[in-house]
Amino acid sequence: MNHCQNKIGLITGASSDRDIGTAICRKLAAEGIDIFFTHWKSNAVWIEKFQQEIRKMGVRCENLQIDLSQSDAAFEILDTVTKKFGLPSILVNNAAHSTRDGYVELDAQTLDDHYVVNMRSTFLLCTRFARLFEKSNLNAGRIINMTSGQDLGPMTGELAYAATKGAIVSFTRSLSQELAPLGITVNAVNPGPTDSTWMTDDVRKALLPKFPMGRIGRPEDVARTIRFLASDEAAWITGQVINSEGGFIRD
Repeated sequence: MNHCQNKIGLITGASSDRDIGTAICRKLAAEGIDIFFTHWKSNAVWIEKFQQEIRKMGVRCENLQIDLSQSDAAFEILDTVTKKFGLPSILVNNAAHSTRDGYVELDAQTLDDHYVVNMRSTFLLCTRFARLFEKSNLNAGRIINMTSGQDLGPMTGELAYAATKGAIVSFTRSLSQELAPLGITVNAVNPGPTDSTWMTDDVRKALLPKFPMGRIGRPEDVARTIRFLASDEAAWITGQVINSEGGFIRD
């Protein structure tokens, strides 16, 4: 395979086998897309094993451990992937910071911790990607951000998370208009509650009745949606939030 002809995908937040980011890497690699992924506080043995798994699919794969709360993280990530592979044409901002709070416990530090990862790193990756893309000879770019359905209903006890992920929707819509003349589409995906790394048995038991299809969402479900948005077939879709959550029923 001539890797020079491959598209390059940059995916943040693939830190364990059950992460949504990991499923996205697998789905894009299956389409012949070279994969560069970031991770944080992950098992080094697993990272090497996963990287080899992706390479066995016939594409290049590299990774970077990085703390997205660093103010220069976006620059370091894009500089690294460009030096190793070239400029990516696909950016998937999947990494997120999430803790419980609520009105009693919400404080400045909690807000700051969510802002720097969920908003600042996502926004700077998007704009840095676009500036580099504009100077390149690439003619079709894809930015796919992740949200969590904050505009569809309340998320009690997760005020900082809901607010910062909700901001991604507004940013996505505005940025999509700015980048359309460059040939870059910008969309967001809401996967709904997904059985990745955070669900306990009690959470699964509570959520299952709210899924009319009879099962809880899996990382592979949203990965399929992202595979489509990253493809040439999705060239006419931009500025949208795709709610890919299996008909999840909100109270």
